[in-house]
Amino acid sequence: MGPVMTTTGHAAVRRLLAGALTGVLTAAVALGVAELAAAIIGPNSAPVIAVGDVAINLTPIPVKEFAIAHFGSHDKEALLGGIVVVLLAVAVGIGIAAVRRIGYGLAVFAVIGAAAAIHLPGASFTDVIPTLAGVIVAAGALIVLVRAVRPAIPAAGAGPGSGLASESGLASESGLAVSTPDRRRFLVAGAGAAAVAVVAGGGGDKLLGRFSIASSRAQVRLPVPAVRAAAVPAGTALNVPGLTPFFTDNASFYRVDTDLVLPQVSPSSWTLKIDGMVDHELEFSYAELLKMPMTETDITLVCVSNQVGGSYNGNARWLGVPVADVLRRAGVKAGADQVLSAATDGMTISTPLTALTDGRPALIAVGMNGQPLPIAHGFPARMIVPGLYGYVSATKWLTKLTVTTFAAQKAYWTQRGYSAQAPIKTESRIDVPRPLSSLGAGRIAVAGVAWAPAKGIAKVEVNVDNGP
Repeated sequence: MGPVMTTTGHAAVRRLLAGALTGVLTAAVALGVAELAAAIIGPNSAPVIAVGDVAINLTPIPVKEFAIAHFGSHDKEALLGGIVVVLLAVAVGIGIAAVRRIGYGLAVFAVIGAAAAIHLPGASFTDVIPTLAGVIVAAGALIVLVRAVRPAIPAAGAGPGSGLASESGLASESGLAVSTPDRRRFLVAGAGAAAVAVVAGGGGDKLLGRFSIASSRAQVRLPVPAVRAAAVPAGTALNVPGLTPFFTDNASFYRVDTDLVLPQVSPSSWTLKIDGMVDHELEFSYAELLKMPMTETDITLVCVSNQVGGSYNGNARWLGVPVADVLRRAGVKAGADQVLSAATDGMTISTPLTALTDGRPALIAVGMNGQPLPIAHGFPARMIVPGLYGYVSATKWLTKLTVTTFAAQKAYWTQRGYSAQAPIKTESRIDVPRPLSSLGAGRIAVAGVAWAPAKGIAKVEVNVDNGP
């Protein structure tokens, strides 16, 4: 009797593992089919992206700051990885439950699908389609897989005390059949589910490329600036290996935003609207914006999350239309003290009106280091304001400027407790030698960068071991 019980225990374990694998394969089918459907509807309608967007908006500020500090530019990859791990854990539970009673698994899948669809930001009926398509196909896969794991009908004569094994099971002490999965049937069904997931997911990933506006960006020709940037003083570039260059190239420029999928905004359909407390509401197309007098200037951009010695800062040569010129054309009414800028992704940023009209070169930027804005940095147009941290000045994928008051409206970050007034602090960073590096005896170059946007750096003083 002992060997029978041991074998029965092994069968139960195999069935449990088969149930877990059933859940994982079913989830893979759901995500793969949803990805393919999202490639037709739109990338933001994919369930993982929808869940990620909701997670970002609901994440407490300290957790966001922790992610930025520890994961840097890979914070979004870390979030998506965490979401996938959670989904897999849930899928394992669904598979195990479905083996016992398939209605449980189907019900949980339906609830998850409905919740994901409902929480899609600004969801319309078409945005719900990828989630529903994934759930429907996954339900079919779940039924097929569970039938391969479920026990077969006990053979005639099998019953309590008979000691007979069922067709697909082993006799337990009580004579009840304990099934083992139909291995061949399960392998075939599992391989089919995996193939559907891979083909659908891979096809969807390739089709998502059709939403890219990279070709449209490549056709943009930036105008000659009416006001050119001052020449960089001689001696600015130092020949010190490891030292950050004066200009940060576009590929290396830091990126901090809440987007898991980069907004793809076509310049042919882009518009900028100016409304609120103005005499005349205005709206410009991208072509009209490019015809306006352009200013070229060097501006250092810094994230408020940048820690001492951190890399969330960069300096670039920007090209754009002064915000003050646009506001002057609209006519700002008395009493306004804020410009609330909005992006195509729903982000809002509040900027003090004085910072846009006090003479500093605040721009609606279209160019960065001699090229059209990179998609990751706000193409077709974005805001750049010298002297203010990015969360109150650097709206990417800009689409609207609303002249208002701080009392009347709050932006994304100020709603979460951030200060509405955020001037960049004077900071510096040593690049060379690197932290924890081993140095030999002799003369050692100590080099770094310092920044104080809108004020400027007159000199940098270095203190070594409490010396002068």
